[in-house]
Amino acid sequence: MRLYSLSVLYKGDPKVHLLKAAYDVSTFNFFQRSSVQEFMTFTSQLIAERSALGSRASVKEQEYLCHVYVRSDGLAGVVIADNEYPQRVCFTLLDKVLDEFSRQVSKMDWPSGSPATISYSALDGYLSKYQVRTPGA
Repeated sequence: MRLYSLSVLYKGDPKVHLLKAAYDVSTFNFFQRSSVQEFMTFTSQLIAERSALGSRASVKEQEYLCHVYVRSDGLAGVVIADNEYPQRVCFTLLDKVLDEFSRQVSKMDWPSGSPATISYSALDGYLSKYQVRTPGA
């Protein structure tokens, strides 16, 4: 059971854009990592774009399960995990991250923000904390 990506996005008009993201691509071949990360960024944006405000969904994409939560204020979170990772845990994580993000980052910064301009450093910690370590791995 693995988490690969945790993203915070803003669903504005007309497009969705990435505010902050964390990735764990350590299980992939070194030469595949950047393209896998690009795929996860693109997929996260696409799924958030296609989801209605105030909705939660889980979407299968290739061998991954993508869990999306779009709040009614336009703030969205996407977790990309393998098929075995518990859906309930993913949505608990998304709730926690989006609540904390909205308290720490001004709503005025969401429409124009980007990973370079948004100051929120907790995603890597959450991605690591919620990673399920298998015994002996």
